[in-house]
Amino acid sequence: MSAVRTVAGDLPAERLGVCDAHDHLFFGSPRLPGQELRSAAAARAELQAFAAQGGGAVVQWTPYGLGRRAADLPALSRETGVHIVAATGLHQAVHYDDRTLAGLRGGLAEVFVAELTDGIGTSGVRAGLIKVAGGFHALDAHARWTLAAAAEAHRATGAPIAVHLELGTGAPDVLDLLCGELAVPPSRVILGHLNRSPDPVLHRQAAESGCFLAFDGPSRAHHATDWRMPDALRALADAGHGDRLLLGGDTTTASARSVDGGPGMPYLLRRVRPRLAAELGEELVRRILTDNPGRAFAVEWPDPVAR
Repeated sequence: MSAVRTVAGDLPAERLGVCDAHDHLFFGSPRLPGQELRSAAAARAELQAFAAQGGGAVVQWTPYGLGRRAADLPALSRETGVHIVAATGLHQAVHYDDRTLAGLRGGLAEVFVAELTDGIGTSGVRAGLIKVAGGFHALDAHARWTLAAAAEAHRATGAPIAVHLELGTGAPDVLDLLCGELAVPPSRVILGHLNRSPDPVLHRQAAESGCFLAFDGPSRAHHATDWRMPDALRALADAGHGDRLLLGGDTTTASARSVDGGPGMPYLLRRVRPRLAAELGEELVRRILTDNPGRAFAVEWPDPVAR
């Protein structure tokens, strides 16, 4: 059975509901000292605020070693009624110390597969996607290593691969490696942060490959990109790629949470959704928030669990 692997078990795609396709409930990186997402109470409040706007599901892209707190996710899902999808994977090298990376050499794909099939650590919570990252307009050795491991884990499980594009760049290199050399079906690849580089030619080429395109923000550093998002989505939809589009909030710091005065998860539905509906039409926005995430994250898992 094709299903989305949530922290509470495998879920038919049509039951996912309105989905924030890229966000973070817990996250911590040495690149963002003092801004870690660690509070379970704040995560609960953020999910409740999202649910109050009609939200039904959140896909957490926090990968290995960055404070996922997988054991806390099932209770948060039960208490708020919001489905949560957890990630395995590995971010850019700058987010880790040398000892952590050295411990993964020689067995990265095996870690990904174990977290997808057996569970993350001792939590028993199974990941539903693999999150990796490219670089700024290029791929370094670390990115190539993690992308290769992601491809191997995908072949073993069918799990989708979500890719952080640095400032929205580097999609051609990622697709050449993942879908070309490593033969991952484009329909199993999700490119993140396309809104951060509003290049219509790059967007169209990526969409024509057959991958999913995630527009996730708002931007904190490049505000000029935000107002271009409706035009970018319209151009892709007009070109026949409306079924490839995803939306997310990508809350990565404590100050960005709505409960701490930032836009947070509810902003996606409170402000982004009505703006896009006014410019693109209610039906297209509905499909982007409900139908497309189900297709992007649903998998014929090798060991499905009936719920």
